[in-house]
Amino acid sequence: MTESRRAHFPARLPGAADIAQAAVKAAPKPAAAPAARGHGLDSDAVRARMVERLRALGGMEPAALAAMQAVPRHLFIEPALAAQAYLDNALPIGHGQTISKPSVVARCASVLLQALGARPARLLEIGTGCGYQAAVLSHIAGEVYSVERIRALHELARSNLRALRLANLRLLFGDGSGGLQAGAPYDAVLSAAAADTPPDAWLAQLRPGGVLLAPIGRPQRLMAYRRHASGKVESWCVEDAHFVPLKSGLV
Repeated sequence: MTESRRAHFPARLPGAADIAQAAVKAAPKPAAAPAARGHGLDSDAVRARMVERLRALGGMEPAALAAMQAVPRHLFIEPALAAQAYLDNALPIGHGQTISKPSVVARCASVLLQALGARPARLLEIGTGCGYQAAVLSHIAGEVYSVERIRALHELARSNLRALRLANLRLLFGDGSGGLQAGAPYDAVLSAAAADTPPDAWLAQLRPGGVLLAPIGRPQRLMAYRRHASGKVESWCVEDAHFVPLKSGLV
């Protein structure tokens, strides 16, 4: 049974067949990343300006903004698009997928932190893509599992993330439409793809009090769902959304 209510977040959103697991191993702190040349993208100041623009939107959690500052977005996009790395744009990453706008990534991280009232100990991301959002989430959660169904993107994310050496981030190749039972229960589940209705598996894999954040429906709405110990699911709409559709099966 589901009861619904409207959110009061102050800000506006602009917008496992076997599972092969790959842990992004090494030191707990990110290592120095290779610098992108020609655009000054290796400068902390460039990311700082992006973060200030995000802060100005309102409603962003300090921990989410700190994560956005910590992760070099230019490492996750094609060199030809490097000049747009810190603009608030969604950019193509191949296979019909995109890297989300910085504002979308920051908003999703902020909503989860606000809804939980604490740093999630364990978080599941559906749809790794190029790995950027997974990297950001690794800075706001104790442990992050990220599942990608397109092998080429799974390998791309592994490559992109290797230099950052995020010890708490685990990448998995698999069909995320059924969640990931191996890591459950989760404090939070975040989907980067839109479903017509929230998959039962995602809700079932939440701990009591855990939160699912996903684009749902047609037209899409970014929806949050809290699973209570009684089994009741509380839901609220965060904002209008525009994400790629959720698909099943491995590619």
